[in-house]
Formats: sequence, structure tokens, C-alpha cells
Amino acid sequence: MSTFERLARERGFQQVAGVDEVGRGCLFGPVFAAAVILDPLKPIRGLCDSKIIDADERERIARHIKSRSICWAVGGADVFEIDQINIYQASRLAMRRAVEALPIRPDYLLIDALRIDYVAEQEPIIDGDARCRAIAAASIIAKVHRDACLVEWDRVFPQYNLLSNKGYSTPDHKRALRKHGPTLLHRFSFEPVRQASPQVHWTGYLGAQKVRADQLEMFAAAESAE
Repeated sequence: MSTFERLARERGFQQVAGVDEVGRGCLFGPVFAAAVILDPLKPIRGLCDSKIIDADERERIARHIKSRSICWAVGGADVFEIDQINIYQASRLAMRRAVEALPIRPDYLLIDALRIDYVAEQEPIIDGDARCRAIAAASIIAKVHRDACLVEWDRVFPQYNLLSNKGYSTPDHKRALRKHGPTLLHRFSFEPVRQASPQVHWTGYLGAQKVRADQLEMFAAAESAE
């Protein structure tokens, strides 16, 4: 149990859920989130940020989380929602759906970096998947779920090499977009997808909202990482 969970339980909260999302910076597919209530009497080894664990280890730990936690659930927001309300709000929506899908209602939420529209006390934690075991567990469950979906989508869209690039804005993914154009599972509110589209499919955010500053920063970070 991490310090965050221990302190929440010392304050009297009983059902402490960790919440995290995956796929926020991708060009393709829904954004997924998971919520997990760990059992303090059944510790799980290896809980850490899902991004630094290899795929086989993630799947092994995910099985332990599912069998040893009090409960867990996955939620998502599809590309049409992402393109209507922006990726930040869609990530919050996916997190809320994951929490609402839990069979036991949590009374305290530990969330990676933000708050969601849910009636319960919440604690946003910067770098939560690296600092909080419950958030790390949610990160692993969400990542394994998304990777399983990508296996199926790669069979439908093999030209985009989704198994390798995971839908992110990598050079090979952008080359495939320029050659084949985007699918209806690509995010047209993301600039690289619009640039590769021969027609304009995206009509703007709901209520004519502008692209959020945090999304623009994310694009800049993705470009600099290539």
C-alpha cells in the first residue's frame, strides 16, 4: 500500500480507488481508463508505471491485479467523443465511466494528475502512476486492455502498423496516414490526422471550443520525441 492509500484509510475512507488513463496522445482509437480498488490484505508485487514494464510482465501483473484486488473496471471514450469535446475532457469522461463501472462504489479517488466529475473526495497526484500503487494498478489494467484492442484493430487496418506504433504519432504511422489517409477510428481533431485527410471530416469541438493549451503542448512533446 502506498502512502496515499494509507493516509486515505487513516482518514476513515474504506473503498479507495486508483484511476488512470492510457492513449491520450495517440492519433488512433479511443482513450481508455481503468479504476482499481486494491485489497490491503492482498499485496501485489511489481506495481509501477505501466510504460516502463514490458508487455509480458504487464499482462502477468494485470492477471494478479484482477484476481487479488477488491474490484476493477475499464471505461473509454471513443474517437467521435474525443473530436467533439477534446482529448482532455474525453480522458476525464473515460475515467468517470471506469469509476462508475466498479461494482463497489468508491468513497475516495486517487487520480493521475486531474479531477473528474464524480461525487467522491478526490486527490489528483502528479506522476501518480509512478508514486501511487492504486494508480499504477489502474494504469496497467488500462494499458493491457488497450493493447488487446490494438491487436484486433491491427487485423482490420494492417497498413498502419498499429502493433508497433500503438497508434502514436510515430514516423511510420504518419507515413501510412499520408499514403492511405485516415480511417474513421483516427482522431480528426488531431492535426497530423487532418493534414493527411483528403477531405475535411472534422467540424470542430462541441460549442466551437478551441484546442486546449495542454493538447498543443502534448503535440509539441510528441514531435520533439521523434
